[in-house]
Amino acid sequence: MSKNNLKLLDFSLLMSVVNFLLFHIPFFSFVFDNVDCKKFNGIVLIISLILVMVIANTFVFYLLCFISRFVGKILLVLTFVINSIAVYFINTYSIIIDESMIGNIINTNYQESSSFFSVKLIMYIIVLGIIPSVYTIKVRILNVPLRNFLITSSCTLSFLVCMAFANAANWLWIDKHSKTLGGLAMPWSYSVNSALFYIHKYKRNEKEILLPDAVMKDNEKTVVVLVIGESARSENFSLYGYSRNTNPLLSKVQNLYSFEATSCGTYTTAGVKCILEHRYTDELYEILPNYLFRHNVDVIWRTTNWGEPPVHIKKYQDKENLESHCKGKDCDYDEILLTDLKEQILKSTKNKVFIVLHTSTSHGPLYSKKYPLRFENFTPVCTSVELGNCSQQELINAYDNTIIYTDYLLYNVIQYLEQLKDYKSTMLFVSDHGESLGEKNLYMHGIPISIAPKQQYEIPFIVWVSEDSKKLKSNNISLSQHHVFHSVMYFLGIQSPIYNEELNIFR
Repeated sequence: MSKNNLKLLDFSLLMSVVNFLLFHIPFFSFVFDNVDCKKFNGIVLIISLILVMVIANTFVFYLLCFISRFVGKILLVLTFVINSIAVYFINTYSIIIDESMIGNIINTNYQESSSFFSVKLIMYIIVLGIIPSVYTIKVRILNVPLRNFLITSSCTLSFLVCMAFANAANWLWIDKHSKTLGGLAMPWSYSVNSALFYIHKYKRNEKEILLPDAVMKDNEKTVVVLVIGESARSENFSLYGYSRNTNPLLSKVQNLYSFEATSCGTYTTAGVKCILEHRYTDELYEILPNYLFRHNVDVIWRTTNWGEPPVHIKKYQDKENLESHCKGKDCDYDEILLTDLKEQILKSTKNKVFIVLHTSTSHGPLYSKKYPLRFENFTPVCTSVELGNCSQQELINAYDNTIIYTDYLLYNVIQYLEQLKDYKSTMLFVSDHGESLGEKNLYMHGIPISIAPKQQYEIPFIVWVSEDSKKLKSNNISLSQHHVFHSVMYFLGIQSPIYNEELNIFR
């Protein structure tokens, strides 16, 4: 028999072993870190996981190639290439590819995804993806009779069932760590979770659920600016006790309050949805800008980011819309969101104005590219997309510079609002989630919130109010992102059956 000729079972087993050896070091690193390898039960669990992973993948590859060798090979090639990319991100950024991370990936635009490009990524694709794929394409798979296929399949399934029951004592451990195990098993991490993401997304977006009608209580001229931060963690704001002065401007502003707060999730889509909805729910209820727009509030949405729920308003302005009115090098950064902001408010024909500025200032991995050079107060900075190659101090320096730039942006928003003497005004700054900067060897964000470190969910919630405006309740309380919806409603003087006084920060 030619060395390029393999029986279907041999080929499937070989592909499964290659898949196991190349792409499951992170999986078993986690297992070894969380299992007592000195105990008999721990040894049984590890051996069982190895056998189940190899045999289960063998069965799937065997089934696919029996149905169609051509389709099976194409899917195997895609598996190796995608696996190589997935393992690169797992090894480089310590991520877990669960359903929420799939949503993060799908909602990433070209500008963000291109920032992850590196020579190391290309090497992963070539060595772990393309080289095994070349062999996969070249090998000739020999036919197998249907009877042999059925016998092999039956025996394999029976073995897997027996292994499951033999590990009944470990079911609780597996269930406890199922999200992490599922997020590190290739190719099931991204294939199963992608399917789950689209199924759940379809169910959520079948129809937006309208909230009950509201009533405008007064015609007083009022403006609210909600600034949605990106990857800003409160730990690095001097307003929250950070040793570095990352808030040199805001620290001097009167009527400014900072609250302890936590995010609903550790990725953009979950965080932004939570900021804009009236309560935590998996359903797609009418979000704040849509609700206010429907009740005759002048709503303006400006963004250099993405990942928000569907926004149904007339004045939706992304970076491309704002570029034509912005001049200078700073238009390449989030300052573009402030272009003619005061003028747009003054042109409004309505007494109630609500503005959302959705920033991208602190999003990694290239923090050093998120601010103009004049804000580079802390040096040296990390300039690599492979954050593990930088010292933690270089990484923190670059990130802290983004917080200084955020401080500058928020200060300018306040300056604009202070000039609007005919309006009662407020600015709320709330981040979508936090960020890991190498603590416990974790980077960026997206870890499931049930196991995420505090750096990924402890966020700033900063509020400024104009003179003679509404006062705030005590800021010695911890807030959630849902406080935004009800606080904005109260400040604008809008009464609704879904309003919750307990989630209002104003008195």
